[in-house]
Amino acid sequence: MESRFTATVVRATGSWYDVLHDGAMLRCRIRGKLRLKGVRSTNPVVVGDEAVCEADGGDCVIVDIVPRRNYVIRRASNLSKESHIIAANVDQALVIFAVSRPNPNLGLLDRFLVTMARQNLPTIICFNKLDLKEDCEELRRIYEKSGCQVIFTSTKTNEGIDQVKKLLWKKTTTVAGPSGVGKSSMINLLYPHADMEIG
Repeated sequence: MESRFTATVVRATGSWYDVLHDGAMLRCRIRGKLRLKGVRSTNPVVVGDEAVCEADGGDCVIVDIVPRRNYVIRRASNLSKESHIIAANVDQALVIFAVSRPNPNLGLLDRFLVTMARQNLPTIICFNKLDLKEDCEELRRIYEKSGCQVIFTSTKTNEGIDQVKKLLWKKTTTVAGPSGVGKSSMINLLYPHADMEIG
């Protein structure tokens, strides 16, 4: 492996990052000074970043980040004016909510959609747990007017899963949604052999 190379960040855990380079997964850390570049973010490196890495003996070190073409951001809750970047260089967003158990928090869904719209990020709305509720036409009517594609799925019966697979094919997609809506179940159905973590 060359001493300096570019790789895609696929996982961030604490101060360590898994990057993909030429089909190989490498574990990297950030060079300390990267944090001091005036980045107004709580996390200077995120999943989706193209990282410039250096092999340093037996270690791999991230020394720079290629300029991002886009990113999904969440403002920090404190008064520091920093932001928390969730993912970078994505093609689309998949926002998952349940039709029941828990009932959909439409205010939260609207906030997700505004966040994605600010980044001009095409968004797919997935209402999961269709097996728990028969009539979902009101949700379809409301959210198809938003310009987003709306899909109804059930990870229990596999209804709609093939449609989601087609929409995600060869697309870098960020997945969002509240707890208990079936995000992990959905990812496990879509990518049964992947080793992924859902935040």
